[in-house]
Amino acid sequence: MKIPTTHVGSLPRPHELLDAMKTKISGRGFDEKKYQSLVKAAVETCVRKQVEAGIDIVTDGEQSKPGFFLYVNERLEGFTPRPGMRRKFFPTETAAFPEYYAQYFKQAMLGGTVAPVVPMVCTGPVKYRGEAALAQDIANLKAAAAAAGAQGVFMPAVAPSGVGVNEYYKSEEEFFHAVGAALSVEYRAIVDAGFTLQIDDPFLSDVFVDPDYDAKGRTARARMYVDAVNASLRGIPAEKVRFHTCYGINEGPRIHEAALADVVDAMLAVNAGAYSFEAANPRHEHEYHLWEKVKLPPGKKLIPGVITHASNIVEHPELIAERLLRYAKLVGAENVIAGADCGFSSQATYTTEVHPTVVWAKFQAMRDGARLAAAKL
Repeated sequence: MKIPTTHVGSLPRPHELLDAMKTKISGRGFDEKKYQSLVKAAVETCVRKQVEAGIDIVTDGEQSKPGFFLYVNERLEGFTPRPGMRRKFFPTETAAFPEYYAQYFKQAMLGGTVAPVVPMVCTGPVKYRGEAALAQDIANLKAAAAAAGAQGVFMPAVAPSGVGVNEYYKSEEEFFHAVGAALSVEYRAIVDAGFTLQIDDPFLSDVFVDPDYDAKGRTARARMYVDAVNASLRGIPAEKVRFHTCYGINEGPRIHEAALADVVDAMLAVNAGAYSFEAANPRHEHEYHLWEKVKLPPGKKLIPGVITHASNIVEHPELIAERLLRYAKLVGAENVIAGADCGFSSQATYTTEVHPTVVWAKFQAMRDGARLAAAKL
């Protein structure tokens, strides 16, 4: 019996690569050949270290991606950066702790990023244009995984709900489906490369605490998100897809977040073979009890977070084993994969909240915890 290990995707980038990203974004003195060489080397190192730390299902650490917003601008036509636009992130949570989050966003979550977070606005027809960048990402990951002897490989891609604000399409539904149709090019290329596709959708969980909607409106918007994802996945076998949702904030009070009980029906409606969610942090660890009532559909797997991205404390392997055993007893050990709550560097930044050296220690602890759990089973 073995419980496989994986994580959510993003990992800290080397400082030399971050410097090159800043140069690329500024456009001054940029050397494309040197940049691609740095990305390739970063992916090789990142994948090798994942395998060495005991990660079974690896990825490229999103080494080539500066962050969600620049990724959208690079991969999709029809979007315009809107630097002056103010977007309210986590409005209820930040209103409850304004002093804390003013400091936090400055110093931690958005501090030290290679580029400012600039909202993207849809101002024209959405089309996919990232074929060259995607092909390079796939080639780098294929080569690195083969060299490291990885057992499995996944690649993350953003969900249709996560790309920007609509000012072009007649309705939100039309907008999300147009984005999904464009992103399906990326989704299919990832699966055709032999990787498992991971759809990243932290925005689904946010819907269920959005103050702009009542309960009925939240359910309707979540359904819209799910319908757009499923339309974009049409023709892709569910077992080649995993779906990740989380809460956006890393370290914070996090009192105003949706319960997994609110999100679970929408999450399980996504046509995926596995579902990744936060389960290791103190606001959500107790939610394993939900699976005493909710039946996991046949053939599906859970990827609960058993290590958190919100603390530099390295979880003890015994605690990780305990967390995995809870899920194994509720849904079957064969349906459990050990994972992390979220990525460790969703934005390319010089100051990741979890220190890079600690990330690898957390992975090693997860490996050891998964082995302990398997032995006890």
